[in-house]
Amino acid sequence: MTDGKSASPENSPAGHFPPRPLTGAMAAEIERLLSGRTRDIRLTGELRGRFEERSWRQTAKIIRSWMIWVAFVDVLTLALNALLLPRQVALAMVAPACLLPPAAILTAIVWSKPRAATLQHASLLAGMCLILLSVALVGVFAGGEFYERHLSIMLFVATSAITIFSVPLAWTVAIACYALCLYFILQWNNPFLDAGSVVVAATLFFSCGIIAIVVARRTMNILAQKTFLLDCRDQRRVAELADANARLERLARTDPLTGIANRRWMMETLESLWRNGRESGVVAMLMCDIDHFKALNDKLGHGEGDRCLVKVAGIIQSCVRADRDLVSRHGGEEFLIVLPNVDKDEAIAVAKRIRESVEAAALPNPSSSVGPSVTLSVGVALKSAFDTEISLANLQHEADMALYRAKEAGRNQVCVFHRPNQAAPSAAEQIATRR
Repeated sequence: MTDGKSASPENSPAGHFPPRPLTGAMAAEIERLLSGRTRDIRLTGELRGRFEERSWRQTAKIIRSWMIWVAFVDVLTLALNALLLPRQVALAMVAPACLLPPAAILTAIVWSKPRAATLQHASLLAGMCLILLSVALVGVFAGGEFYERHLSIMLFVATSAITIFSVPLAWTVAIACYALCLYFILQWNNPFLDAGSVVVAATLFFSCGIIAIVVARRTMNILAQKTFLLDCRDQRRVAELADANARLERLARTDPLTGIANRRWMMETLESLWRNGRESGVVAMLMCDIDHFKALNDKLGHGEGDRCLVKVAGIIQSCVRADRDLVSRHGGEEFLIVLPNVDKDEAIAVAKRIRESVEAAALPNPSSSVGPSVTLSVGVALKSAFDTEISLANLQHEADMALYRAKEAGRNQVCVFHRPNQAAPSAAEQIATRR
């Protein structure tokens, strides 16, 4: 925990706080703090809130455990005193000793889950004040040798809490000051001590020890904050590295001009599908080629050719199912499309839609023998679940063959590959396929 007010974690479940990305300002502040001296580390603002959120669970667990054990020891001690001490002394201890368990248990309950920061601050400080007062008053009420002994026990209880409670320094100082003041006041009024100088000397002696513990606690808090800062920096660097790797991965599988998948990614994906047997059902492979693209480049220049490729890629993507169909740039002016879970009619319909959409876009290609605008030839090959002998390479070769036939037949048309064991298409089907 840090100096100052604690963040309010009451809306977070069971003290668990998921990591959140750092802002640029927070990252700069982390670097500034880590570049300076460790003893000068001071967390403020959002960084302080995140540190407190992160450390709350452990701190709350320690406080609860300490409170429960103190209450248990108090009850056990009271029972032993009733057995071992004179009845009158034991009875004198009961009333002040009964103050401790409720205070400890209530504090543990408050720290059982995240609550408002003000409530938790007040509960811890009030609980510690009542616990220390209870221990001291047991000695005061018992009198005699128990008077000074229980004041020393009270200081021991305070130092144990200061040592293990990872709370803001202001809380630690408040507990220490309260314990020393209570010790001094009760010792000053100790009827068994005559000299006030002895009380002052004893208080100063214990003060030196408690101050050393407070300083050690402060150092532990600073080191905990530094560890938190180092973890945050490491997490940010890991996140940046992951982002860089993701960008590289995207670059490795994306065609830089058109923004769609490249040939390498498409083939790796298809090989994985075939290898894992996930190509079940009917799969259609469409091979598309821009007609007379070289003539377009020669006539209008490579800049216009690149713009044509980008627009055609966009048209193709708009004609397929974004959630399942695969589109890639297969070569210079070639595009490969894979349509899983379609029948023959659906595959042909998609191919025709793509061809018609490219033609309707009226992209200029004045050197084309087909017409004044850019056109597309499409070859279609299909594989059903029963065609187990058809490999990925076979299907791609068939799509290439269908594309070749579409170009031989005059371009700007769709051609479907038919295997020897398949029924040949009728003349009407051939005409429908072309247009």
